[in-house]
Amino acid sequence: MKQVYLLTGMPGTGKTSLIKQAVAGMKGKAGGFYTEEIRSQGIRQGFRLVTIDGRSAALAHVDLDSPYRVSKYGVDIESIDEVGVSALRRAAGECELVVIDEIGKMELFSASFREAVLEIIDSGKRVLGTIMLKPNPLADAIKRRPEVNLITVTRNNHQKVLAELRHWLEAAGSGEGE
Repeated sequence: MKQVYLLTGMPGTGKTSLIKQAVAGMKGKAGGFYTEEIRSQGIRQGFRLVTIDGRSAALAHVDLDSPYRVSKYGVDIESIDEVGVSALRRAAGECELVVIDEIGKMELFSASFREAVLEIIDSGKRVLGTIMLKPNPLADAIKRRPEVNLITVTRNNHQKVLAELRHWLEAAGSGEGE
């Protein structure tokens, strides 16, 4: 069984929800972070990083002045490094599973994030995450790695993907496939 499961697909197909559901049912300890939308009066204003242990920070926002931009959002590299990367490094040292939601254009601006992701994959640690669908040299290189199982999520395959993730996590917990 591969050590790294990465979900990809169009925005809004429920990749983060699938990861949260799978992690909620696992027996071992997970660490890392999720990415959530920041909304005001129903309008998306940006994104925040939320660690599994409860810390959060703005990842990107329409009002953030930054040299790093994705569409209308300024990206906060310090938040990625201080909250996201520190959560990944903590999880790599203390947890059975590292959650990385997501390996996307915003996060990949951070050299520390790129380095942490590659170190964690190289370590043999189990990783469950999401990765951008659109072509990107850094993301595409990660997708091609031999230890990565890449799953495309659609609105129609949620139950199948969730069952596969749960099976993988159970097998990992029992020592199967190692």
